[in-house]
Amino acid sequence: MKKGLIAKKIGMTQIFDEAGNVVPVTVVEAGPCVVVQKKTSENDGYEAVQLGFGDISPKGVNKPMQGHFKKNDVAFKRTLKEFRLDDTSAVNVGDILKADTFAVGDVIDVQGTSKGKGFQGTIKRHNQHRVKMTHGTGPVHRHAGSMGAISDPSRIFKGKGMPGHMGCDTVTVQNLVVVKVDAENNLIAIKGAVPGPKGGVLCITDAVKA
Repeated sequence: MKKGLIAKKIGMTQIFDEAGNVVPVTVVEAGPCVVVQKKTSENDGYEAVQLGFGDISPKGVNKPMQGHFKKNDVAFKRTLKEFRLDDTSAVNVGDILKADTFAVGDVIDVQGTSKGKGFQGTIKRHNQHRVKMTHGTGPVHRHAGSMGAISDPSRIFKGKGMPGHMGCDTVTVQNLVVVKVDAENNLIAIKGAVPGPKGGVLCITDAVKA
């Protein structure tokens, strides 16, 4: 990993490229991110930087985290994320990373938390079919159906699609392209969709498969 930022999803829109084609984009507020901590091979066994994003009142920060911020002499931040960079020598504690970390044409991976859907049935959760709605089917139109044989194996196989909690998972969308960068307002337009609701926190890194 060469670079990374914490961002907030603003929403989706569309812009036109030079050829006049419509490009669907997601606008994210990327930064400013402050370097809160720098991890080294000598002290921690690996190289990484910890970034902070989004201001927060001291009342919303517990005592251990207040000590963490004060020790490194940086302002309190709402979100902390760690990025394992290939080379951490160029960044130091207190440095500010902004949207211009990425440039137009960069291929990136975006990680976020998907929208929570609550408890859902098998039709919505696993794309299973319902039974016909007429001819004496009974009140089981959207039920899961057979769970397996009763005598042998007398159990439900692992991986069987069942009702349950859906969404609110960590999702990574790979190989998205940066279409536009507004360094002054810390905005990045990314081609396509990214996980999560508006206002959701995202991690943007350079693509691992590009």
